[in-house]
Amino acid sequence: MMLQKKIKPETEIPPNVSSIRAVIFDMDGTLYDQRKLRRKISWEMVKFLLAHPTGLSDLKILWDFRKAREKNASLIDADIEERQFEWGSKASNVSAEKVRQVVQHWMFTRALYHLEACCYPGVRELFFRLKDKSISVGIFSDYPAQDKLMALSLEVDVMVSATDEEVDRLKPDPKGLIVAASKLKTPLKECLFIGDRDDKDGECARRAGMPYLILNRRKRRNCSPNSFNTFTEIIRWFQ
Repeated sequence: MMLQKKIKPETEIPPNVSSIRAVIFDMDGTLYDQRKLRRKISWEMVKFLLAHPTGLSDLKILWDFRKAREKNASLIDADIEERQFEWGSKASNVSAEKVRQVVQHWMFTRALYHLEACCYPGVRELFFRLKDKSISVGIFSDYPAQDKLMALSLEVDVMVSATDEEVDRLKPDPKGLIVAASKLKTPLKECLFIGDRDDKDGECARRAGMPYLILNRRKRRNCSPNSFNTFTEIIRWFQ
């Protein structure tokens, strides 16, 4: 008699999911498709540059700002909110105020118009499912997230940014996660952090001693067991 091959479940439930009392999400690249958003913003910038050729410097300022932030992520520095614009200023050789204006316009204002169209499928359903399960929801983002959450029509219990005075540390420093868990009044081991970058979000969670999942956007093979492909998978875990 031919033995029937055992079919492995498409998605395995992560260990101790029943003990999770709070879920903390990263924002950029996790709740929405950041690449899709950047394509939309890039098209807006192209149209802007056709009408204002001198605005080409804005593109360089944005590039330098992001690179400077990545480069200085491990620094233990005071007042990150201000210092990030000084890093960008030095890299682009313009005033810190100019960097602030360009970042505010393109990254924090224009982006809001496209966020809803870039939201990953299943995100809103997952938020509703967690609420129905009386599981608290928090945000720990590299940047202030309030306006983005409003644009996505999402509500959370706690919102923490790396640039908040009480955090003042960039990922992968775990301080933001520790602050978020404290505000949620939930032990670190009973929180689940969901992000999109293992080198930032995964490492941040490991340093904090918090369970975590990393969005496998490109659906790579042989990825970490702490990864997931779609939010539909997570929704099933919280049936």
